[in-house]
Amino acid sequence: MTVSEEIEQLLEGEVLMAHLATSVDDRPHVAPVWYRYLADDEVVEIVTTGRKLSNIEANPRVALSIQSDDGGEPQWMVTLRGSAGVVDDDEATTTARRAINEKYGAEPDAYDENTLVRIDVASASSQTYSDE
Repeated sequence: MTVSEEIEQLLEGEVLMAHLATSVDDRPHVAPVWYRYLADDEVVEIVTTGRKLSNIEANPRVALSIQSDDGGEPQWMVTLRGSAGVVDDDEATTTARRAINEKYGAEPDAYDENTLVRIDVASASSQTYSDE
């Protein structure tokens, strides 16, 4: 098990943006994304297009960073590293897009031009911050 129960709870507990790091020409490219975490498979799903998608197709190694804060004060952070793959399955893409859109309060069929990407989590780390 790569992702602990504590990290699963952090990933699923709040609706937060993730920052997806990909690589292009051996340089990092970071962009915010909506996501959903599938605990049973230790997989993160995103639906995307453009630069992020072409970067993943060229180099599947990615990282995700998710942070929760309260008025600018960090509460916790999670970093996931893994390998991303484009899913060429219309039904799976529609299902994932609708679930992600619902999570973030968007119309179910919004962003229908996006492509499903699944990230197999290879490592996970987290930090919880305290006021001490």
